[in-house]
Amino acid sequence: MNLNEYQELARRTANPLKDEKLELCNWGLGLAGEAGEVVELIKKHAFHGKTLSIQNLTKELGDVLWYVANLAATVGIDLQEVAEKNIEKLAARYPQGFKEGGGIRSDRPDTELIHDHKANLADQLDPRV
Repeated sequence: MNLNEYQELARRTANPLKDEKLELCNWGLGLAGEAGEVVELIKKHAFHGKTLSIQNLTKELGDVLWYVANLAATVGIDLQEVAEKNIEKLAARYPQGFKEGGGIRSDRPDTELIHDHKANLADQLDPRV
């Protein structure tokens, strides 16, 4: 099954709300809730000494995917496109793959870039001058 087929099947089990804003709220809030369940499994594993159940994690990640698929479909975005655009963004950010402290950010506001440039210049100045 590809991502668009999954998205189509996920839509069959979605609550058909008549209002787009309500649908977006439903999917967005549901996504946050399911992401919280994933986080809870990880937290209990990391800090409470619980065994991480791959079966439960898989189910919760499936719920996250279901909400992402429906959220995207509500605004007319194919899930396949979401995946492709994400990989394109990451390839541009990390052309040689991930490196600690690396990454090229082209989506940052110009004010952040200017601030970083000024900070770099300040770091290069000799404080005795």
